Amino acid sequence: MTTWIWVAVVVVAVVALAAVGYFVLQRQTRRSHLRERFGPEYERTVAEHDDRREAEQELLERERRHAELDIRPLPEESRDTYASRWTEVQERFVDAPGYAVTEADQLVTAVMAERGYPTEDFEQRLSDLSVGHAETLDHYRTAHEISGRAARKDASTEDLRQAMVHYRALFEELLHETTRGR
Repeated sequence: MTTWIWVAVVVVAVVALAAVGYFVLQRQTRRSHLRERFGPEYERTVAEHDDRREAEQELLERERRHAELDIRPLPEESRDTYASRWTEVQERFVDAPGYAVTEADQLVTAVMAERGYPTEDFEQRLSDLSVGHAETLDHYRTAHEISGRAARKDASTEDLRQAMVHYRALFEELLHETTRGR
């Protein structure tokens, strides 16, 4: 009888260790997936939360929401039109840099809308873009911040030039991307 008890204890211990190992492996796999998918946005989100698990849940929720969106590539005609409009915005920068930055922001938003991204709220745009555009998301944040300062007449010409560079990074990615993030 004692032998059976020991066998049962060993079996329970092995099952418990296997379960713990399974959950640890699942967590590591999820964390690895999120780090790969979100890049620098993963670390940024973790830093903004008190708990890594909470941050990871937010990122998983972003993926779920993104999967429900109807994100689509731009038709070639639209890409050509937007590319021409971008060239015009860049040319306007010489005479009216603040206005050009505002136009660049509006152009990026228009491309996002045509691609299927909701565009009503800036924070939601960031969240939705983070799933497929995490590498260029800081460009967008920086450009938007400079654009806000420009609206208050609190940005230098060099700041405005930098905003254009940042907007262009996301603009070009949105313009030429297919639906690879899906």
